[in-house]
Amino acid sequence: MFKRLVMTGLLALTATMAAPGWAQEVAAQADVVQAAAVTINKGDNTWLMVAATLVILMSIPGLALFYGGLVRAKNMLSVLMQVFTLFCLITVLWVVYGYSLAFTEGGAFYGSFDKVLLMGVTPESIGATFSKGVGISELIFVVFQGAFAAITCGLIVGGFAERMKFSAVLLFAVIWFTFAYIPMAHMVWYWAGPDAYTTAEAATAATATAGYLFQQGALDFAGGTVVHINAAVAGLVGAFMAGKRVGYGRDPMTPHSLTMTMIGAALLWFGWFGFNAGSALEANGTAALALINTWVAPAAAALAWTFAEWLMKGRPSLLGAVSGAVAGLVAITPAAGFVGVGGALIIGLLSGVAGLWGVHGLKRLLGADDSLDVFGLHGVCGILGAVLTGVFASPDLGGTGVWDYVTNQVAEGYSILAQVKIQVIGVLVTVAWTALVSAVAYKAVDLLVGLRVKEDAEREGLDVTSHGEKAYSL
Repeated sequence: MFKRLVMTGLLALTATMAAPGWAQEVAAQADVVQAAAVTINKGDNTWLMVAATLVILMSIPGLALFYGGLVRAKNMLSVLMQVFTLFCLITVLWVVYGYSLAFTEGGAFYGSFDKVLLMGVTPESIGATFSKGVGISELIFVVFQGAFAAITCGLIVGGFAERMKFSAVLLFAVIWFTFAYIPMAHMVWYWAGPDAYTTAEAATAATATAGYLFQQGALDFAGGTVVHINAAVAGLVGAFMAGKRVGYGRDPMTPHSLTMTMIGAALLWFGWFGFNAGSALEANGTAALALINTWVAPAAAALAWTFAEWLMKGRPSLLGAVSGAVAGLVAITPAAGFVGVGGALIIGLLSGVAGLWGVHGLKRLLGADDSLDVFGLHGVCGILGAVLTGVFASPDLGGTGVWDYVTNQVAEGYSILAQVKIQVIGVLVTVAWTALVSAVAYKAVDLLVGLRVKEDAEREGLDVTSHGEKAYSL
């Protein structure tokens, strides 16, 4: 998912126009030969298979246990059931039509139906990476991207946990996946691949077929906009539209098992190495950069949250420490392969404090019962990370800059101000798009099946009333 944006501007255009016409033709022919000789490296394939399974681990059991421990004991199984079933549902939908609409050429917001039910995707199919002439097995890419889609839908559960009908959760997920996740994935991550960028003219034509935000030059290494901001806004809208839990603000609603939450957070962090480093799509130095940044940033964020909370409340908490780690993981996601280790450290430290404010100060300001602080963590820190990507991607600050595939080198003249502006546009588009789709989807679900369980059922707990089971026998 590492979308190294191709700047097809003055540098590439000048270099191409300076060459004689016959030289351009020969170069174009050579590039066609190169593009036709794309090969698969078994090491890249192996790494992507491991990364894909690590992302799956993030959903089940990682996210399920992290969320499950945060709710009251009477709702533990309901959260596990929602996350587990959503993973299965989105997996099937991804294969049926999601992958095709997200990762085929079409318009600026959607692809096409050319690969419905993975039609034409065979063991011999090759998907693009971020190096010319280097490919991976497309089937692995399908799984990798599908795992991202699944955990994104699972994240939303935290916004309306402990009060939503199971049927409403599933129906909402189908609508939201189709009209929010798929177009966001296409807008940010779909492009023709590096081998299409042979000349300035070819680059311009190829970029015109890419997703809308890719065309704008937005940088999102592994899902700051597509996954975290997207899910966070949907969760926040759900919290508002479902209403507050019975007894919210009056009855104690503390986590029933921080042990489970700690285990879930650790599994999330472990799986996140596949989430971020796998987004390089190759087993190379960029993957290594994403790996170390995914190690450093959450550690810094956990410490920042812990010490800030210690100062504010007089004692540090385990919940604060693991929440800080998640905040750092969220913030570094869009930046992981673009920023240096120093930039990752700063992003981590800032996200720890920002996340603490998000789940306390901002939550009070909004007045929403965002049950598991989806927006406070994933929204606030996702926005922070997306914007700071534009700052610390600068080569002057240790970042990688932006790669120009026409000249096969880092583009000159990186502007922090210009890139931050593009990043902000990406954030605003994401927030507006998913807020609108989410509001319509929740309203449609409410009209069709109703959003909330009955008050008596909510008081008794969703484990028994929705699923006829209990998490604990005692």
